[in-house]
Amino acid sequence: MPSRDYTEALEKLSQLQSNRTTTALFDKRKTAQELNSAAMSEMVLWLRRAGYERHHLQALRHIHVAGTKGKGSVCAYATAMLKEYGNVGTYTSPHLVSPRERIAINGEPIRQDLFAEAFFELWDRFGEAARREGRTAAEADGPESKPFFFRFLTILAWHIFLKLDVRSVVLECGIGAEYDATNVLPPEAVSAAVISQLGVDHVAMLGDTVEKIAWHKAGVLKAGIKTFTRRLDSQPAVMEVLRTRAAEKEAILVEVDDAVVEEWGGVEGLLRGDFQKFNQALAVMAVCEHLGQGTSPSAALRDMPPEMMTGLRRARLRGRCEMIEQDDVTWLLDGAHTRESLEEVARWLNQSIQPGEDIVLVFNQQERDAAELLAGLVNAVVLGSGREDVVSHALFPRNDQKGSTEAVDMCVQDRSAKLMGALMPGCETRTFSNVDDAVAAARIISRQRTSGPKPKVLVTGSLHLVGGILRVLEPDAPS
Repeated sequence: MPSRDYTEALEKLSQLQSNRTTTALFDKRKTAQELNSAAMSEMVLWLRRAGYERHHLQALRHIHVAGTKGKGSVCAYATAMLKEYGNVGTYTSPHLVSPRERIAINGEPIRQDLFAEAFFELWDRFGEAARREGRTAAEADGPESKPFFFRFLTILAWHIFLKLDVRSVVLECGIGAEYDATNVLPPEAVSAAVISQLGVDHVAMLGDTVEKIAWHKAGVLKAGIKTFTRRLDSQPAVMEVLRTRAAEKEAILVEVDDAVVEEWGGVEGLLRGDFQKFNQALAVMAVCEHLGQGTSPSAALRDMPPEMMTGLRRARLRGRCEMIEQDDVTWLLDGAHTRESLEEVARWLNQSIQPGEDIVLVFNQQERDAAELLAGLVNAVVLGSGREDVVSHALFPRNDQKGSTEAVDMCVQDRSAKLMGALMPGCETRTFSNVDDAVAAARIISRQRTSGPKPKVLVTGSLHLVGGILRVLEPDAPS
């Protein structure tokens, strides 16, 4: 018999249909309308097969967070503030090192033994449901009778929170909101919602304009429930979509004025960047509503309790302005993958190095314009430091782990290395087919430094890259 430990749970989890495979269906086999229209009814059915009805989720009170950018930060801030008042569960995605990161209690990933125990409880429930529906024993015991990866973990999170009697939950949407698995929540289970900054992403599933995407993100709006968002006067069409959707759903849309947030100024904490004050403000408003302290944005920010101030200062997010000290290297990791966020990384880097100090850069971006993003990062570093020699070595790996013997496309890495040579003459560049070899190379380069401060390695350009590097630096050890 299988051991049914954490390792076995991960093996079975890897057999489920992945998010990437699921989203690819929108491009290849079915229309978005066909897939989206079935999403909620399918999720209700999977929930029922797991032994739950939608009304069971009313035992939990959720802050439901949607958006294109900033939703991870909003979740981190809300979690850190609620932690000051009692136990809080958090469900987010994606994970960087371990799927346990997606399901956290008081900001910490759940233990391996708890993950495995709850995982197999759910696995068996789905299998039993399949047998009742007439599936063969092989089908019932295997992945064919289970929901795809994201749906499974969403239900697993609720199963764990109910099992542990954790009643306050911060819940991040996966993709969109209207048809996202998390949106099976009934209004009675939601205390507040947030729509963070909107942008164009997941076009095949959500549409090719920010207005179409706003329609999907507005799915978190629930009748009688307050949803907090920035009032973006520069995007009147987007605001009109949100207001129309709020009226249709009889929801309460609270538009937070940027001027109010600017006057407040935000709280300096572990998550860096001036833009974070807007994420902080949305999180504060949602937490106030969750705790029954609902008030106007200006009053909430002006009269913030000390517990919330503490939470804002302590909030953290893996792979965002994260510093890992090892014997031979200081690793600076940030999964920034937009022009604006990479400019913030450049500011963070320039504040983290001493005059005359140089660093090793590890960079990749497989899905966007890597050249444009790399150029923006380098230009911001040069402009902020006043130096053109900050990066001594630039390493360009794919995001893959070592082990595959298949030939891979290195065009992105080769173009990035060539561009880096033009942007910063004198910088030595190398490309790698995997992150393991890039980490080894960075360590060798660092060990060659015999004087000065401990060598620093900046890893940025992609959360997938940061996750891959972290899996090399910190394997998913027992806890």
